[in-house]
Amino acid sequence: MTTPLDADHRASDDAIRRAVDADLPRTIARLADLVRIPSVSWDAFDRAHVRASAEAVAELARATGVFERVEVLDAVDDEGRQGQPAVVAVRSAPAGAPRVLLYAHHDVQPPGSDADWDTPPYEPTVVGDRLHGRGASDDKAGVMTHVAAVEAVRAALGDDFPLGIALFVEGEEENGSRSFRPFLEAHGAHLDADVIVVADSDNPSVDVPGLTVSLRGNVTCTVTVRTLAHASHSGMFGGAAPDAMLATIRLLDTLWDEDGAVAVAGLTSRPGGAGGDLEDLRRDAGLLDGVRPIGRGELNDRLWNEPAITITGIDAPSLANASNTLVPVVSVRLSARIAPGQRAEDAAEHIRRHLEEHAPFGASVEISGVDAGNPFLVDVDAPAVTAMRDAMHEGWGTEAALTGIGGSIPFIADLVERFPDAQILVTGVEDPATRAHSPNESQHLGVLRRAILTEAVFLARLAAGGGNVSTSREGYPGDGGAPAEGPHPDTAEEQA
Repeated sequence: MTTPLDADHRASDDAIRRAVDADLPRTIARLADLVRIPSVSWDAFDRAHVRASAEAVAELARATGVFERVEVLDAVDDEGRQGQPAVVAVRSAPAGAPRVLLYAHHDVQPPGSDADWDTPPYEPTVVGDRLHGRGASDDKAGVMTHVAAVEAVRAALGDDFPLGIALFVEGEEENGSRSFRPFLEAHGAHLDADVIVVADSDNPSVDVPGLTVSLRGNVTCTVTVRTLAHASHSGMFGGAAPDAMLATIRLLDTLWDEDGAVAVAGLTSRPGGAGGDLEDLRRDAGLLDGVRPIGRGELNDRLWNEPAITITGIDAPSLANASNTLVPVVSVRLSARIAPGQRAEDAAEHIRRHLEEHAPFGASVEISGVDAGNPFLVDVDAPAVTAMRDAMHEGWGTEAALTGIGGSIPFIADLVERFPDAQILVTGVEDPATRAHSPNESQHLGVLRRAILTEAVFLARLAAGGGNVSTSREGYPGDGGAPAEGPHPDTAEEQA
């Protein structure tokens, strides 16, 4: 599907390639510096590290020499909590020039146990062709992709290239982007754009680029089950008094059927036919020998187009503190993924109703800490999609795959609501071996180079008039969560 280029565009691409390659060692070193900052945005971690990370990103933005204004900003969320610091850098667009918003996030997931890491989580370590460390890929490599791409464009085109750029590097994406909407309300005037590039997704492999066009939504909540007023001796009362652990296990088991498919009435699926390969799943997910996949239908439909529910944490006595006691209360953290076409708020209500109606033995069930984010569908016919796929072909040397992803980026729906005329492009630097959110997270350095080259080519072509980013969205099929009709990927590797 690549578009023929004239000599001027080809010369620009060649100049950008030289600039990216010349600066790659410095880019990797700066990425390593970011990884050393333990910028976990969760409430139980030190906010000072997130602030230090934001200041470091701001210095990177200033050092590009491209932006007129670079600020570290935050906002108060809807519950009165102070949001984590984000970086906003702005370069004004000359009259008639396109405007691009580049998004990434600088906060990271908690590291988990150091014993599960082969290298220290905050000491970036190159092993083979991968840089290991927490946040090395998700999403500090996304931050560096934007920074290095902007620098390459400036090196190739000079200081006066006709393109408006806003860089927005969020500081609490891994904590639910809780202040995202208030942040947009307070600072959105600086972020308006024709095209938004979200560098926070993945690629099918280290050799094939992916443009994500389908994202599931999410609902997370804490479920607390109570059955007793106090703990009691399990020998004296076990067998008659239901403890909270028994009630919790029985309750959670109702969330899935015998195949492991979600069994919550009201959670919907989206027609798919997305294919998928069992051996790829076994390798990428690390399925043990003898373990079979859960759910029904084609594998990629289960990952992209079906709901999923996972219990990600349990507050209960540890093995070290286990005693012969009936436990009075147990809490779990429930994480649900919502198929495109269903609003997350509706899904949250269906989950709440299911839990309350299936409480065993008359147990008390309390649901708290609910966070909900809508799914999203990209308009694959948008001009910017064509331009990005052309740039991916230039950067990777092969056609891009239009893919879905089982993960969620809920704030994209907020971006669509705030900037309804913008075209959304979801790119990324991850690959199946990245292990984002897991111990031994890593960034493939060849993928990083190709991602930077792709984005720089995309920006340069827009600046030079080589990409049509008309913002007409009449009949646009994706509205950030409502049922959508229209173009969508039919296979895992839909090719041009």
